[in-house]
Amino acid sequence: MTLRIHKDRLLPWAFLALPLTMYLIWVIIPVLQSLLFSLTYRDTIMYGQKFIGLANFVRLFQDPQFHLALWNNLIWLVFFVGIPIPLGLGIAMLFNQDYPGARLYKTLFYVPMTLSFAVIGTIWAWIYHPDFGALNTFLRAAHLDSWAKQWLGDKRYMTMALVFVGVWRQVPYVMILYLAGLKNVPEELVEAAMIDGANWGQRFRNVIIPMLAPATVVAVTISIIDSLRSFDIVYVMTNTKARAAEVLASYMYSSAFHYQDYGYGSAIAVIQFLITFGFIVVYVSNTLKNELQR
Repeated sequence: MTLRIHKDRLLPWAFLALPLTMYLIWVIIPVLQSLLFSLTYRDTIMYGQKFIGLANFVRLFQDPQFHLALWNNLIWLVFFVGIPIPLGLGIAMLFNQDYPGARLYKTLFYVPMTLSFAVIGTIWAWIYHPDFGALNTFLRAAHLDSWAKQWLGDKRYMTMALVFVGVWRQVPYVMILYLAGLKNVPEELVEAAMIDGANWGQRFRNVIIPMLAPATVVAVTISIIDSLRSFDIVYVMTNTKARAAEVLASYMYSSAFHYQDYGYGSAIAVIQFLITFGFIVVYVSNTLKNELQR
């Protein structure tokens, strides 16, 4: 009997052994290594390293380029939450209706999520091309020549141009989250509100929005985390050479691999990890609290 109890306890861990081992190798150990590297001066892989304590972090907060990268990440965060959340919800409400072709429209709208960032970046780099790109060509054809810009060549526009691409890809993802959430809204509640005389706005505000709270928490948290991880589009569309559009992830990459300042790049990675981890903790704690209240 005791052997059977021990076997039942060990069996789940046996199944978890491989994924936990891979997670340890590919996530936990690199995070700890980055933390150790951030406390050292390490200019190349070939040579040794020198322990310098928190000097990289002191330098970090005195670095104007780091401040710019942090500011750009804040812009990404604001737009990733401010546009995809309400727009994704509105489109989900539209697609949640039964009408001819609804399934086809959902599929077509979701297509951007099926594309890799490399493909999306390549497509939009062509769209933004100053001479033969689709955007400037359309503006010139509409006699709006003054609106045609060097979208990826002018520091005044490049960050917003990149953010727009990221938002374009994020909206379908948020839409899917809200579509799933709308399936869990009891029709009885909506019908009861209609019987009580509530108009569409009142039903939406007092019934649907509260029932979509779990989906909203997930959508907001994931959008924030995705905005902080914005590297692929910046890398593909600027090759990390546009310093004005740099974000934390791209600045970490260029510091470590372009300038071979591995300790400094690791310090940037640690700051980015701490910011992202903070949002993850808030999300997990909120999820656990909701589960315990059920």
